[in-house]
Amino acid sequence: MLFTQLSARIPPGVTLVRGGDGSGKTTLLRLLAGELAAHAGELQVNNIRLREQPVAYRQQVFWADPHASALDQVTPVDYFLSLHQRHPRFDEALLGGLIKGLFLAPHLDKPLYMLSTGSKRKVWLAAAFASVAAVTLLDQPFAALDKASIGFVMELLADAAKHPARAWLLAHYEAPGDVPLAATIELRD
Repeated sequence: MLFTQLSARIPPGVTLVRGGDGSGKTTLLRLLAGELAAHAGELQVNNIRLREQPVAYRQQVFWADPHASALDQVTPVDYFLSLHQRHPRFDEALLGGLIKGLFLAPHLDKPLYMLSTGSKRKVWLAAAFASVAAVTLLDQPFAALDKASIGFVMELLADAAKHPARAWLLAHYEAPGDVPLAATIELRD
């Protein structure tokens, strides 16, 4: 078992999930997303328990696996439209600013398989920030991004760090620059 006796209360703001390769960062995010079943214990967001209300729980949590290929035939526009059902508070106005800030406009009507790794990750990040989910799970968000996009995402995370009710879990090898962290979860190799 990768995690035994793991217990965490995630505060609002940005929490860093730090560890080396193979330490379980992505596995922990998939577990929190409800994509993997916990062998014991309970997952809860805003008094909604995954075991009792799986659909409502998943509406509270944004997760997109940046390595998945299941949506490769879908365009970013269609992907964003599909998120309205999974995340009822999805913010179209915010999405417009994210598309501009991440330079996604030229790619919106292309199937995801035609996009570079960095552009796919930008689509995922735009969806994450626009989802307005109570818990947002970000796995290696800076991988394959250009310098301007990294700066833009750092600004978004700095704003997220101040949010009084939303939690952001960031799986990465190190702290994201000057972004204030609410907590750190250290995973050992």
